[in-house]
Amino acid sequence: MAKILQQFGVTDAEAQWGEYVLVWPWDEAKFLASLKRAEETPRDALKTDSNRAILLCSTRDPYQTVVIPGNPAKTKLINGQVRFLVRRALELIERDSTLNVRILTRSPLAKQDFDLYRKFGNRLRFGMNLPTLNDRRAKIYEPKAPAPSQRLATLQAAKDAGLHLYVAMAPTYPDLRKTLAAIKELNPFTIFHEPINMRGDNVDRIERHARKLDEKVDPAVFDGSGPKWRNYAVNQLRSAQKLATELGLLDRLHLWPDKALRARQKFAETRVEFSAEKDRKRTENRHQRLERRKADENAFEPYITWLDYWHQRVSEWPGPRRNRRSRPRFQNCAGAGNRATGCGSYFRRSMVWAAARWRRNMRSRARLKRAPISITRSLGFDCSNVAGSFWQSMENRAWRFSAISTT
Repeated sequence: MAKILQQFGVTDAEAQWGEYVLVWPWDEAKFLASLKRAEETPRDALKTDSNRAILLCSTRDPYQTVVIPGNPAKTKLINGQVRFLVRRALELIERDSTLNVRILTRSPLAKQDFDLYRKFGNRLRFGMNLPTLNDRRAKIYEPKAPAPSQRLATLQAAKDAGLHLYVAMAPTYPDLRKTLAAIKELNPFTIFHEPINMRGDNVDRIERHARKLDEKVDPAVFDGSGPKWRNYAVNQLRSAQKLATELGLLDRLHLWPDKALRARQKFAETRVEFSAEKDRKRTENRHQRLERRKADENAFEPYITWLDYWHQRVSEWPGPRRNRRSRPRFQNCAGAGNRATGCGSYFRRSMVWAAARWRRNMRSRARLKRAPISITRSLGFDCSNVAGSFWQSMENRAWRFSAISTT
């Protein structure tokens, strides 16, 4: 792709994002052949969370405006071709397949295809990125995208048109409560959430735009995959979960934790970095070091179970409930000291898996051949108590790395 873009004067695709658009030539025969292959792909060959849906688009935006300074005729021609590509593709998907469609855009131009969206019925979901309600702050991270106020108005228009909605809160901003409250009024099927990731030159770009707008940001938080970024990312994810619980949106929330958060060693490093006793490690004796490592291990298991839940989460899709994959009722699992009502079997299985991992780490493989319940009993686990204490910690109002802070 980089070589193709260089032919048109694009030397740095990320730095020049928003200054170019690549319009592919339309080949209807090839598109129909590709559509046929997708239609015939068995369900078990697809991702669990795919819902047999074609996504327009993940790394690109299907609704863009092209402006060629000093050449209005060519501007009109290219914009017409862009609109034709998207609309014709949707028409063929609706006519010649049973596949679902997920639209993801930042552009209000999507309103011009609302009439076509309605023809899909339950087969189409329309979504937009809405990371904040602050138009000025959004320019730090998305300087050339339509303002959040325009996107919110477009989502409201889509709701009024009777479309099935979802919203992606990414990247995350401090005004999470206001954003979630506004999203609640849209009644979306799913609310996706992801903190700012460190891919590409995101940090340099953020700092550059912040200086232009005279806005203060703390780039130290975004230190690659280091402790500060990990602390920020987990805090943002848990803040979103806490606020969604308070607003009655937890059953619609779908967090996107970065896979980098799963590293056991990085988890331990973050606990030390943000512990009130982080300097103690330098002077601890052998017994204290073993105790700290044991505490790290005990804290990691509920933390990784929490990540597992969100990584395995299957988002809802309009239509009969039989089309949805069953999952634990997460919002019913937060009772302080309760038996995690509503997801007991799920959590018991999770703790059995956690116990098995713990035993393998302790090099006691022989006893893993016992029945799962025997493993948990031999380790001293009581699933109901573990589940209750875990979900109680998830409701901790501090919400500052509760699974990572040293006990």
